[in-house]
Amino acid sequence: MQNSKKTVVIGFVGSTLDQGKNPERWQRWRPTMSLLMHEDLIIDELVLLHDRRNAGLFEFLKKDAQQLSPHTQMISQKVNIRDAWDFSDMYGALYDFVKSYAFDTENNQYLLHITTGTHVAQICWYLLIDAHYLPAKLIQSSPTGKQQPEGEYRIIDLDLSRYAALTQRFENEKTENWQQLKANIATKNKGFNQLIQEVELVAIRSKAPILIMGATGVGKSHLAKQIYELKKEKFHLTGRFIDVNCATLVGDSTMSTLFGHSKGAFTGAVSARTGYLKSADQGILFLDEIAELGLDEQAMLLKALEDQLFFPVGSDKEVQADFQLIAGTNKDLREEVQAGRFREDLWARLNTWTFFLPNLKDRSEDLAPNIEFELQRFANVHQRQLRFHSDALQKYLDFAQSSEAIWQGNFRDLTASVTRMATLADRERIGLSEVNSEIQRLKNIWHIQPSKQSKQGFSQLTNILSLEQIAELDEFDRIQLEGVIDICRKSKSMADAGRRLFSVSREQRQSTNDSDRVKKYLAKFGLIWADIMSHV
Repeated sequence: MQNSKKTVVIGFVGSTLDQGKNPERWQRWRPTMSLLMHEDLIIDELVLLHDRRNAGLFEFLKKDAQQLSPHTQMISQKVNIRDAWDFSDMYGALYDFVKSYAFDTENNQYLLHITTGTHVAQICWYLLIDAHYLPAKLIQSSPTGKQQPEGEYRIIDLDLSRYAALTQRFENEKTENWQQLKANIATKNKGFNQLIQEVELVAIRSKAPILIMGATGVGKSHLAKQIYELKKEKFHLTGRFIDVNCATLVGDSTMSTLFGHSKGAFTGAVSARTGYLKSADQGILFLDEIAELGLDEQAMLLKALEDQLFFPVGSDKEVQADFQLIAGTNKDLREEVQAGRFREDLWARLNTWTFFLPNLKDRSEDLAPNIEFELQRFANVHQRQLRFHSDALQKYLDFAQSSEAIWQGNFRDLTASVTRMATLADRERIGLSEVNSEIQRLKNIWHIQPSKQSKQGFSQLTNILSLEQIAELDEFDRIQLEGVIDICRKSKSMADAGRRLFSVSREQRQSTNDSDRVKKYLAKFGLIWADIMSHV
């Protein structure tokens, strides 16, 4: 090796193989001495790490080295390693050495000697080099035969950035991860793709809670499941994916459903229950619509996240569960915190990684690949592969990307829309007929929009009528029906509602039956009094 810099080699004393005082030692391979036997390897300084017990062995090796390479300076470096097979002990000792050693990279080039012995030390050396604590290349020595005491060596540079093939491999792996998170949908939206790249890094590198915010149907549950599949593929977890919609958890059973209960904890608890948190141990717990949880459940969830411990209902024994939480919500938790409906400390715990999924109407360039994805999903389920006629696809895309298409339910609307067209198509192609019918159907579904004046009435109608029924109403009938329902719900009885609704005209009648008039009016829309009052 020809170099203007001095060559400094750092390594361990070979506590076993470097031993030997008989003349035969010169005929066998000794890891430290072998480095000094190569004519093409000039070592100016050899730094040998050893503990207190091998101080005498170092002095013996120093004398042998003078015979082999008189110009090589031998440096003793004592280190304190209690257990050479303990990673924390070994890494701590080597870290302390590296931080205290005065590296002079301007005048010296450094080689780190690895050979036979404990692999723990080698792994720790690798980690220190990779973290740039140690400005050295590796020199690896090994024996080649009984009559060749010099053995062989090779120098290894761990700077992976120099290896284009490896770099490209890592980039390809990243791309594969992104595509997996996107379910292999070739999305073109720049903002969404950047978000997915960030999600991929978090999924691989972090176990902290993840919060996914976005409107209903944007794909929160789907993304959470893809994160789980990615982490499972990378062997980052061994447990299950537990998917819970908090909006479906009702009343006193919520605590038991999430945290489990002991036998006899309450009436009807004839056996113990594990609960979702324990079921997600070593896996992922996805709590969709987390804002629907009560404050008590939020407090217990926070404790479980921070301590990995919680008490099942009715039990005085804590249960341990180590899981990663992914939470989803279509509400702004900042507003929920301000309103006192969501705990600020839980919000702070969830806010380490927060991702906002955009609405479908804000990703118009992604409609085409998602339509293709939905067709393939339909084919997988129904064993029937369909395609669009080109003119039909263009018309559907023109509408889907227009201001008329509000995609109120986001991807759920798109899934339903493609499914309807695929189901109704007579042959293997979706044509203009199916597209035209579907466009009209979507217009009808999205037609009723709550104005500032009728927002409350619109909400009341959707509770008792389907969107298709509402779409068939004239605007006059819709506004009138909203007003009637509003008065009915503010009244004590059907007769009381009738007196309010017909307060003028009833005075002009000889016989008044206010209840009967209300009943007949509601019947025009297929409604009865119980329908109205059941959603108060």
